[in-house]
Amino acid sequence: MGKITTKKIEDKKEWEDFIAFHEEANFLHSWHWGQFYENLGQKIERIGFFRNNKLDGVLLSIVEDAKRGKHLIVPGGPIIDWKDDEIVDTFIKEIKKIAYLNDCGFIRVRPQLLSSDFSKNIFKKYGFIDAPMHLHAELTSQLDIKKPEEELLKQMRKTTRYEIKKAEKEGLRIVTSQDPKEIKKFYDLQIQTSKRQKFIPFSHRYLHEQFKTFSQINAALIYKAFFKNKLLAVAFIIFYGNEAVYHYGASTEEGRDHPGSYLIQWEAILEAKKRDMSRYNLWGVSPENNQRHRFFGLSLFKRGFGGEEIEYLHAQDLILNYPKYAINFAIETIRKITRNV
Repeated sequence: MGKITTKKIEDKKEWEDFIAFHEEANFLHSWHWGQFYENLGQKIERIGFFRNNKLDGVLLSIVEDAKRGKHLIVPGGPIIDWKDDEIVDTFIKEIKKIAYLNDCGFIRVRPQLLSSDFSKNIFKKYGFIDAPMHLHAELTSQLDIKKPEEELLKQMRKTTRYEIKKAEKEGLRIVTSQDPKEIKKFYDLQIQTSKRQKFIPFSHRYLHEQFKTFSQINAALIYKAFFKNKLLAVAFIIFYGNEAVYHYGASTEEGRDHPGSYLIQWEAILEAKKRDMSRYNLWGVSPENNQRHRFFGLSLFKRGFGGEEIEYLHAQDLILNYPKYAINFAIETIRKITRNV
């Protein structure tokens, strides 16, 4: 078949063209996600796996210089043929090399692989263990939006369909924007929402740089729902490849009285259909039977749209420095318990 070789990819088109031909890939392994982290001042590597001089896989890795310990992350990737032992072996060697060169205590990978015995055994073979925390959404609710609008509405929970119609009858107004300045308003609302729902919000810089990076390529929109002049809810939606993703959301106290969040989702689904996308990903949901989970209520809302549950392999950790990893493990385990996730 030919020996696998690796080299850095510095051509955006080469990377994005490869990603476009792989249905499983999403924004987490895009050129732009790497650009976003570079804008934050973090070190990234874009590696290509070549066989007979043809690009056969890509790897985006990011050095996270966290207070709890420096580590290497691989979000939503790599994009490779996981049945090809040679390329998988090369991937493992490559991330070890990058991690050691950057003095990382461990490596965390959340691949774009469905959770199964097959995927679990791949990582077990190389000595990975389950991470104490997730890296990105693992259990997700995804809609097939190739279906006609009427069918999408029909498959929704009755109350969800009712709330969308109610929003339209009440004359709720949806406004969209690609202006990064809108992120400050979104951030402020997220702070209010986090206090009510008891979660740790993202920083303004993190949200701003992310939105700026994707909005510049027409791949992100801020949605705002209003009743008259009262703001009800805001959502940050990413449109990339074949998939639109409800990435972040926040709401006001008035949002409890009017179904602005429902109308935002429906409008975003329609926008994704206009862009000829095939999936709408409502992103992470809690296990259906875990009512203690912090996001149980939000997950009920998401599931109301009638999507299919897609579970990716839980984040996998490869320990390189046991004393350093032990500190991280303890901190993250406590966080998981205290945050009810």
